[in-house]
This record gives sequence, C-alpha cells and structure tokens, in this order.
Amino acid sequence: MSLILDLFTIVCVAIGLIFFAAGTTGLLRFPDALTRLHALTKADNLGLGFVVLGLLPQTGSLFDALKLVLVWMLVQFAGATGAQLVAMVLRKEGGGK
Repeated sequence: MSLILDLFTIVCVAIGLIFFAAGTTGLLRFPDALTRLHALTKADNLGLGFVVLGLLPQTGSLFDALKLVLVWMLVQFAGATGAQLVAMVLRKEGGGK
C-alpha cells in the first residue's frame, strides 16, 4: 500500500512541476503582461494543487492534511488577488504591453 501511495505522490508532484514549468514558460514567452499574468497564475495554481494532492497521502494526520489544503487555498486567494491588482494597474496605465 505504501508503494502505491509513494507512486501516487511521485506522479502528482511530477505533474505539478510540469505545470510550474508551463507557467514559467508562459511568463517568459507570452507577448504582453496580461497574458503572462494569466499563464503564470493559472498554471502555478494548478501546479501547486497537484503538489498538494501528491503530498496528502504522505501526511501523518488529518490535521496536517487540512493544513496543506489551507495553504493551497490561501495561495490561490493571494495569487488571484495579486493578479487582479496588477491587471487593474495595467489597465489604468493603458495596456500592459
């Protein structure tokens, strides 16, 4: 059973890292700031979700698992809020290119 959980963790964390790499690629390759922001926030949130999902079977208790989920939710909230603020400033300044 432990081997299956370890494999699940490895697969989920690897998928999460792929999403992190995709977000970083979008940040570096997309043409303007709004599309870069979109790529970075979406891909990184999904990547962190997979990493948290992969780490859940490795936690020792339900409380530790809830802490991981709480961290993921707070990062999602902070990322969305930060992205909205950056996008709002970019729109006021006229573009984001």
